[in-house]
Amino acid sequence: MRLFLLGDPEPERAAAAAVAPLGVDDAVAVGLLLRDGGTVRAGLDVRPHGDDRGDWWVVSDLDPAWLSAPPAPEQVLGVGQAAISLVRATARRPVTTLLDLGTGCGVQALHAARHAARISATDVSRRALAMAASTFALNELDVELLGGPWFDPVAGRRFDQVVSNPPFVVGPPRIEHVYRDSGLAGDAGSELVLRRLPAHLADGGTGQLLASWLHVRGRDWTERVTSWLPEIGVDAWVVQRDVADPALYVGTWLADSGTDPRSPEGRTRAEAWLDWFDSHDVDGVGFGYVTVRNTGAQRSTVVCEDLRHGYDDPLGPESANWLERVAWLRDTGDRSLLDTAFVVCDDVVLERSSTPGVQGWVEGTPVLHRTSGPGWRHDTDERGAALLAGCTGTLPLGELIGLLAAAHGEPTDPMVTAALPVVRQLVAHGMLRPAGGTP
Repeated sequence: MRLFLLGDPEPERAAAAAVAPLGVDDAVAVGLLLRDGGTVRAGLDVRPHGDDRGDWWVVSDLDPAWLSAPPAPEQVLGVGQAAISLVRATARRPVTTLLDLGTGCGVQALHAARHAARISATDVSRRALAMAASTFALNELDVELLGGPWFDPVAGRRFDQVVSNPPFVVGPPRIEHVYRDSGLAGDAGSELVLRRLPAHLADGGTGQLLASWLHVRGRDWTERVTSWLPEIGVDAWVVQRDVADPALYVGTWLADSGTDPRSPEGRTRAEAWLDWFDSHDVDGVGFGYVTVRNTGAQRSTVVCEDLRHGYDDPLGPESANWLERVAWLRDTGDRSLLDTAFVVCDDVVLERSSTPGVQGWVEGTPVLHRTSGPGWRHDTDERGAALLAGCTGTLPLGELIGLLAAAHGEPTDPMVTAALPVVRQLVAHGMLRPAGGTP
């Protein structure tokens, strides 16, 4: 703990006991330990990481903060917040084959070992492959390791699941640090992964990755990301978790590289980066998760949602359920939807609020709120609330709408036309489900 977790120098005798049966000389030879006078200290970061089923050992480069130095170009990160975010956003249903694209220290592959029978992992960095190999060896995992950029090492192969934490920092084309810089301009790295991902998914296969996208003045960000995916054959759910102001974004990543944004070098680099943003009409940088399934359907369903509010993490189970619900909706026509009896899901509440007015309290718009998962909220009205109150699994939707229309003395057809898209959205968001079972 003192040697690897706290970074303290230790006498060789104590270090020998800690790394046994590996000898100190061998540990120094491979870079695991560094000699410092009569003591040794950690040359690599070796620390536990786990889930609710157990623990693993993860090998990576030392945190640059320990060394009071900027990260090296080939720095291999340990288990950071981005990696944990992807872990929590990944579905864990059993699969036969899984690809970890850009494995780094191997943390995504470790979690994949819980549900995947065979794992392949790639990275463009030879140092990262060495770290990942050490991680897998320490944990006695058999993982196929392949070197090369992007999908090149697995050309022509398809997988049941692909996970990826690719280099997603956006800006001018450059590679200063392989863990974050793609070498492509702007958000072209995220675009490349999304464009090539479907061709590497088996029938019914899913891909999940972290991605960034530019917010360009005069253009909806959802149109930009949607254009990266094919018009047929996939379902995709794009979740935007944050949007960064360009100046704050540049300052954050300059600090990440060990550059003080207030220094002369930092100001020069910041001005060049911000000039690039300005010349490309960038007024923000979005970041989030993308889930893609290869459906083979004649049309793609791509949904982009802004989920910057707090919600009940993890998102992984929700992403798998979202894909199932969207597939059910695509296969269910309007007539079949009207013939289906629905129930309101247990985690959905109807919220009412009032604000003070001149004549007393003024009742606001009723809101349907899903209290678990992404915490979706939908405004409704009294008729919508009444329709959902009738969704107890007894009467089909069409009959409920007919009764509601009769109660208000209105024709049924216009009410059906208005209700169907609302019901579809509520099903997609897990707020309504068929009485016969979850779609």
